[in-house]
Amino acid sequence: MLDEIQLLYLLDLFGVGVFAISGALAAGRKSLDLLGVVIIAVVTAVGGGTTRDLLLDRHPVFWIADPLYLSVIIIAALLTIWYTRHKEPPQKFLLLADALGLAVFTITGAQITQTVVSNDVIIVIMAAITGTVGGLIRDVLSNEIPLIMQRDIYATAALAGATAYLLLQLTGWASSLVIILSMGIVIGLRLAAIQWNLHLPRFKLEE
Repeated sequence: MLDEIQLLYLLDLFGVGVFAISGALAAGRKSLDLLGVVIIAVVTAVGGGTTRDLLLDRHPVFWIADPLYLSVIIIAALLTIWYTRHKEPPQKFLLLADALGLAVFTITGAQITQTVVSNDVIIVIMAAITGTVGGLIRDVLSNEIPLIMQRDIYATAALAGATAYLLLQLTGWASSLVIILSMGIVIGLRLAAIQWNLHLPRFKLEE
């Protein structure tokens, strides 16, 4: 039976794999070469966690301390290239997997930050950075407007999930339940936004 730490570690590996797939697909849409695909996959998968570790002065950075992360990313990127040569990517599955990856990164980001600082605002910000900055870097390198800077409820879902995680800790409930509920909030908000086209108000200046 897996304990909580082992389960989160496996979910974290799943998260980097999912984000690597999204990076590889973005690179494919721009017709990048094999090295370009792998680079975009790597920065998408580890960009948020790396930024968090550098800001918190955590050394070594998580994927240097555990190179298995890089192995998972490279395998996921190569399998994506192989799969898309034969079939169309399963969009609904990828959206669900991306939401789960966002939830996992957000909560693990909050947990890691709590071991370094105690300020709740910093914990929430670092959790959101862990979940979203990789995608931001992916979009910038792909010459796209970053998803988190558009109307999409993405970073908002991460912020809400991290805030819920801190509040639920005050209840004294089992940590596993707190983690599941917090991840559920992130996933629920993200999927609801996709299903019903929910978004934040848009600021637009007329020409």
